[in-house]
Amino acid sequence: MSTNKNSLTHLVREPGRKGQSPAPLLLLLHGIGSNEEDLFGLAPYLDERFLIVSARAPVVMGAGAYGWFNIEFTPRGMTADIEQAKRSLELIPGFLDALVHTYGADDKCVYVAGFSQGAMMSLALALTRPEKIAGVVAMSGRFPASVLPHELDQHALGGMPVLVTHGLYDPVLPIEEGRGIQKQLQTLPVKLTYREYPMGHEVTLESLRDVSTWLSRELDEHCMT
Repeated sequence: MSTNKNSLTHLVREPGRKGQSPAPLLLLLHGIGSNEEDLFGLAPYLDERFLIVSARAPVVMGAGAYGWFNIEFTPRGMTADIEQAKRSLELIPGFLDALVHTYGADDKCVYVAGFSQGAMMSLALALTRPEKIAGVVAMSGRFPASVLPHELDQHALGGMPVLVTHGLYDPVLPIEEGRGIQKQLQTLPVKLTYREYPMGHEVTLESLRDVSTWLSRELDEHCMT
Protein backbone atom coordinates (compact mmCIF):
# COMPACT_ATOMS: atom_id res chain seq x y z
CA MET A 1 0.00 0.00 0.00
CA SER A 2 1.21 3.49 -0.78
CA THR A 3 0.09 6.98 0.16
CA ASN A 4 1.61 10.46 0.14
CA LYS A 5 0.46 14.06 -0.07
CA ASN A 6 0.38 13.94 -3.89
CA SER A 7 -1.46 10.67 -4.08
CA LEU A 8 -4.46 8.60 -3.17
CA THR A 9 -3.91 5.58 -0.98
CA HIS A 10 -3.56 2.63 -3.31
CA LEU A 11 -2.49 -0.97 -3.84
CA VAL A 12 -0.16 -2.00 -6.65
CA ARG A 13 0.31 -5.16 -8.65
CA GLU A 14 3.54 -5.08 -10.62
CA PRO A 15 3.45 -6.38 -14.21
CA GLY A 16 4.62 -9.90 -14.98
CA ARG A 17 8.17 -10.66 -16.03
CA LYS A 18 7.31 -10.74 -19.73
CA GLY A 19 5.70 -7.31 -19.71
CA GLN A 20 6.96 -4.43 -21.76
CA SER A 21 8.85 -1.45 -20.39
CA PRO A 22 7.41 1.05 -19.68
CA ALA A 23 4.37 -0.94 -18.56
CA PRO A 24 0.79 -0.10 -19.49
CA LEU A 25 -1.19 1.17 -16.49
CA LEU A 26 -4.65 0.07 -15.35
CA LEU A 27 -6.28 2.20 -12.64
CA LEU A 28 -9.17 0.62 -10.71
CA LEU A 29 -11.81 2.81 -9.03
CA HIS A 30 -14.12 1.15 -6.49
CA GLY A 31 -17.74 1.88 -5.67
CA ILE A 32 -19.29 3.76 -2.76
CA GLY A 33 -18.77 2.34 0.71
CA SER A 34 -15.87 0.15 -0.37
CA ASN A 35 -12.09 0.59 -0.49
CA GLU A 36 -9.00 -0.14 -2.55
CA GLU A 37 -8.97 -3.82 -1.58
CA ASP A 38 -12.27 -4.51 -3.35
CA LEU A 39 -11.39 -4.30 -7.04
CA PHE A 40 -7.79 -5.28 -6.30
CA GLY A 41 -9.20 -8.79 -5.97
CA LEU A 42 -9.74 -8.75 -9.75
CA ALA A 43 -6.02 -8.27 -10.45
CA PRO A 44 -5.11 -11.99 -10.73
CA TYR A 45 -7.68 -12.34 -13.52
CA LEU A 46 -6.40 -9.41 -15.60
CA ASP A 47 -3.58 -9.28 -18.13
CA GLU A 48 -0.21 -9.67 -16.39
CA ARG A 49 1.32 -7.05 -18.66
CA PHE A 50 -0.54 -4.31 -16.77
CA LEU A 51 0.80 -2.37 -13.84
CA ILE A 52 -2.44 -2.41 -11.85
CA VAL A 53 -3.24 0.27 -9.28
CA SER A 54 -6.37 0.11 -7.14
CA ALA A 55 -7.10 3.49 -5.56
CA ARG A 56 -8.97 4.41 -2.40
CA ALA A 57 -11.58 7.14 -2.87
CA PRO A 58 -10.96 10.28 -0.79
CA VAL A 59 -14.31 10.67 1.02
CA VAL A 60 -14.45 8.79 4.34
CA MET A 61 -17.83 7.16 4.96
CA GLY A 62 -17.04 4.85 7.85
CA ALA A 63 -14.55 2.28 9.06
CA GLY A 64 -12.93 0.90 5.88
CA ALA A 65 -15.62 2.59 3.78
CA TYR A 66 -14.88 5.32 1.25
CA GLY A 67 -16.55 6.99 -1.69
CA TRP A 68 -15.95 9.49 -4.46
CA PHE A 69 -18.93 11.56 -3.36
CA ASN A 70 -21.75 11.37 -0.85
CA ILE A 71 -25.28 10.42 -1.79
CA GLU A 72 -28.47 10.97 0.18
CA PHE A 73 -31.84 9.29 -0.09
CA THR A 74 -34.71 11.75 0.21
CA PRO A 75 -38.49 11.52 -0.32
CA ARG A 76 -37.83 12.90 -3.80
CA GLY A 77 -35.24 10.25 -4.56
CA MET A 78 -31.48 9.97 -4.41
CA THR A 79 -29.36 13.11 -4.50
CA ALA A 80 -25.61 13.32 -5.00
CA ASP A 81 -23.06 15.85 -3.77
CA ILE A 82 -22.06 17.09 -7.22
CA GLU A 83 -19.41 19.55 -6.01
CA GLN A 84 -17.77 16.78 -4.02
CA ALA A 85 -17.83 14.56 -7.12
CA LYS A 86 -16.15 17.31 -9.12
CA ARG A 87 -13.45 17.72 -6.46
CA SER A 88 -12.76 14.00 -6.49
CA LEU A 89 -12.60 13.99 -10.26
CA GLU A 90 -10.06 16.82 -10.19
CA LEU A 91 -7.73 14.67 -8.06
CA ILE A 92 -7.40 11.84 -10.55
CA PRO A 93 -5.40 13.39 -13.43
CA GLY A 94 -2.65 14.49 -11.04
CA PHE A 95 -2.76 11.09 -9.37
CA LEU A 96 -2.24 9.44 -12.76
CA ASP A 97 0.74 11.69 -13.43
CA ALA A 98 2.21 10.70 -10.07
CA LEU A 99 1.70 7.01 -10.81
CA VAL A 100 3.41 7.29 -14.18
CA HIS A 101 6.35 9.08 -12.57
CA THR A 102 6.62 6.85 -9.48
CA TYR A 103 6.23 3.48 -11.16
CA GLY A 104 7.63 4.29 -14.60
CA ALA A 105 4.37 3.47 -16.40
CA ASP A 106 3.58 4.27 -20.03
CA ASP A 107 1.66 7.56 -20.09
CA LYS A 108 0.39 6.74 -23.58
CA CYS A 109 -1.21 3.48 -22.41
CA VAL A 110 -3.32 4.32 -19.36
CA TYR A 111 -6.64 2.53 -18.88
CA VAL A 112 -9.18 3.12 -16.13
CA ALA A 113 -11.85 0.70 -14.94
CA GLY A 114 -14.48 1.39 -12.33
CA PHE A 115 -17.44 -0.26 -10.64
CA SER A 116 -20.69 1.54 -9.73
CA GLN A 117 -19.71 5.00 -8.43
CA GLY A 118 -16.20 4.24 -9.65
CA ALA A 119 -17.64 3.58 -13.11
CA MET A 120 -19.16 7.06 -13.10
CA MET A 121 -15.81 8.55 -12.15
CA SER A 122 -14.03 6.49 -14.81
CA LEU A 123 -16.41 7.68 -17.52
CA ALA A 124 -16.20 11.28 -16.31
CA LEU A 125 -12.41 11.14 -16.37
CA ALA A 126 -12.28 9.69 -19.87
CA LEU A 127 -14.82 12.17 -21.24
CA THR A 128 -13.25 15.27 -19.68
CA ARG A 129 -9.55 14.35 -19.93
CA PRO A 130 -9.35 12.06 -22.95
CA GLU A 131 -5.69 12.97 -23.51
CA LYS A 132 -4.89 11.08 -20.30
CA ILE A 133 -6.79 7.89 -21.11
CA ALA A 134 -6.30 5.17 -23.71
CA GLY A 135 -9.55 3.39 -22.85
CA VAL A 136 -12.17 2.92 -20.14
CA VAL A 137 -14.25 0.14 -18.60
CA ALA A 138 -17.47 1.11 -16.81
CA MET A 139 -19.05 -1.71 -14.79
CA SER A 140 -22.57 -1.31 -13.37
CA GLY A 141 -22.52 2.48 -13.40
CA ARG A 142 -24.48 5.52 -14.49
CA PHE A 143 -23.76 8.24 -17.03
CA PRO A 144 -22.07 11.11 -15.12
CA ALA A 145 -23.96 13.95 -16.83
CA SER A 146 -23.97 16.24 -13.79
CA VAL A 147 -20.17 16.49 -13.59
CA LEU A 148 -19.55 16.97 -17.31
CA PRO A 149 -19.14 20.32 -19.08
CA HIS A 150 -21.81 21.39 -21.53
CA GLU A 151 -19.49 20.72 -24.45
CA LEU A 152 -17.14 17.76 -24.77
CA ASP A 153 -14.09 17.68 -27.01
CA GLN A 154 -15.50 15.55 -29.80
CA HIS A 155 -12.22 15.49 -31.71
CA ALA A 156 -10.21 14.27 -28.71
CA LEU A 157 -12.79 11.57 -27.98
CA GLY A 158 -12.68 10.19 -31.51
CA GLY A 159 -12.12 6.43 -31.44
CA MET A 160 -11.67 6.12 -27.67
CA PRO A 161 -12.37 2.49 -26.69
CA VAL A 162 -15.13 2.14 -24.06
CA LEU A 163 -16.51 -1.06 -22.57
CA VAL A 164 -19.76 -0.83 -20.59
CA THR A 165 -21.10 -3.82 -18.64
CA HIS A 166 -24.32 -3.95 -16.63
CA GLY A 167 -26.56 -6.46 -14.89
CA LEU A 168 -30.08 -7.09 -16.13
CA TYR A 169 -31.23 -7.58 -12.53
CA ASP A 170 -29.23 -4.82 -10.86
CA PRO A 171 -31.27 -3.63 -7.82
CA VAL A 172 -28.96 -0.67 -7.08
CA LEU A 173 -28.50 0.89 -10.51
CA PRO A 174 -31.20 -0.69 -12.71
CA ILE A 175 -30.45 -1.84 -16.23
CA GLU A 176 -32.00 1.40 -17.51
CA GLU A 177 -28.91 3.17 -16.16
CA GLY A 178 -26.61 0.97 -18.23
CA ARG A 179 -28.75 1.53 -21.29
CA GLY A 180 -28.65 5.24 -20.53
CA ILE A 181 -24.87 5.12 -20.70
CA GLN A 182 -25.12 3.30 -24.01
CA LYS A 183 -27.56 5.90 -25.39
CA GLN A 184 -25.38 8.83 -24.34
CA LEU A 185 -22.14 7.33 -25.62
CA GLN A 186 -23.71 6.52 -28.97
CA THR A 187 -23.96 10.28 -29.52
CA LEU A 188 -20.17 10.59 -29.14
CA PRO A 189 -17.41 9.43 -31.51
CA VAL A 190 -16.13 6.75 -29.12
CA LYS A 191 -15.59 3.07 -29.95
CA LEU A 192 -18.31 1.58 -27.74
CA THR A 193 -18.78 -2.02 -26.67
CA TYR A 194 -21.92 -2.51 -24.55
CA ARG A 195 -22.86 -5.78 -22.83
CA GLU A 196 -25.61 -6.92 -20.49
CA TYR A 197 -25.51 -9.96 -18.19
CA PRO A 198 -28.00 -11.99 -16.12
CA MET A 199 -26.59 -10.62 -12.86
CA GLY A 200 -27.25 -8.06 -10.14
CA HIS A 201 -25.01 -5.25 -8.93
CA GLU A 202 -21.82 -7.25 -9.14
CA VAL A 203 -18.95 -8.56 -11.22
CA THR A 204 -19.48 -12.17 -12.26
CA LEU A 205 -17.01 -14.58 -13.80
CA GLU A 206 -18.72 -14.07 -17.15
CA SER A 207 -18.52 -10.28 -17.07
CA LEU A 208 -14.98 -10.36 -15.68
CA ARG A 209 -13.88 -12.69 -18.46
CA ASP A 210 -15.22 -10.23 -21.03
CA VAL A 211 -13.50 -7.30 -19.30
CA SER A 212 -10.22 -9.19 -19.21
CA THR A 213 -10.48 -10.22 -22.86
CA TRP A 214 -11.35 -6.67 -23.92
CA LEU A 215 -8.40 -5.19 -22.03
CA SER A 216 -5.97 -7.74 -23.44
CA ARG A 217 -7.17 -7.04 -26.96
CA GLU A 218 -6.73 -3.33 -26.41
CA LEU A 219 -3.15 -3.91 -25.27
CA ASP A 220 -2.42 -6.06 -28.31
CA GLU A 221 -3.91 -3.55 -30.75
CA HIS A 222 -2.83 -0.24 -29.30
CA CYS A 223 -0.07 -0.56 -26.72
CA MET A 224 2.34 -3.30 -27.77
CA THR A 225 5.30 -2.21 -29.85
